[in-house]
Amino acid sequence: METYRNAYKESTTLEDGWAQVYRAADEALLIAWDGCHKIYMAMDQQEADWFRQNYNGVHCDDRTFTGSPEEMIATIEDWWEMSCPLRFVSGVWSNPADPNAGFISLIPQFVEDDEDYEDYEDDEDDE
Repeated sequence: METYRNAYKESTTLEDGWAQVYRAADEALLIAWDGCHKIYMAMDQQEADWFRQNYNGVHCDDRTFTGSPEEMIATIEDWWEMSCPLRFVSGVWSNPADPNAGFISLIPQFVEDDEDYEDYEDDEDDE
């Protein structure tokens, strides 16, 4: 159960983060997006089932995706582009003893260039 903690380390650069995402895509069963900034990679069946049940439905259609690693990466890249600067990508494994311990930050918030945040602020000012 804890082996995933050794396989993935929190990234300090966007480039390292994407390398982690590409690696995780080979093992991921499903990806999910909240439609704003939270992108998750379900790494086991229990988490995949949870996201299917909770990220689809009346208020959250088409927020999960299952496909080849290449298809999942392409979808995550699309979601990333549509997300606000608070965006992040986490890998999620079930951990019944401590559910929060099952989350590994693959791309943490704010690792990207400040320029992206400034562009977001400019967009907000234009509204």
